[in-house]
Amino acid sequence: MRNQKSKIKNQTSTRAFTVVECLIGLAISALLLAAVAVAFNASITNYRENEDMFWSVNNARQALARMTSEIRVCYPVVATSEPNNQCSLTAASGESITYEFRSADHKVYLKKNATKQEYVLCSDVMAASFDKVYTITGDDVRGVQISLTVQSGGSRRTLSSVAAVAGCPYLINPAS
Repeated sequence: MRNQKSKIKNQTSTRAFTVVECLIGLAISALLLAAVAVAFNASITNYRENEDMFWSVNNARQALARMTSEIRVCYPVVATSEPNNQCSLTAASGESITYEFRSADHKVYLKKNATKQEYVLCSDVMAASFDKVYTITGDDVRGVQISLTVQSGGSRRTLSSVAAVAGCPYLINPAS
């Protein structure tokens, strides 16, 4: 009998991964996981920015609703030379109040003139204006157009509203 060589010794193994193949697979997996992490982080950041903007706009809408409802039931305001960032009026209760935007702290305030109390109506306001609309004679303010620009992060939104003072049958703007 002849001695035969073992077939096991001559066969090379093809069923296992080499170290190089494992390292390449690990590198590709790490790149994919890093891309998923970056996308997830961007999604979380975007969600937070959108939520912050939602709350800023929501607060501005509530402030506009309060101001316009108060103006609609106030007494006709005598025309004064107050700045464009203020609106003074006499409320239906007889109380003298002023809405004021302060650019230094980016807030709109409600000031009760008799008691000197101040309340913050809205924050994150970059610009605000109270454009008065006058009667034909120009003696009384009969309406106010309010514009608020709010900012959160890199996004800005401008909200506007107009309110006519109670009992005003017509409005004109002397500038037109």
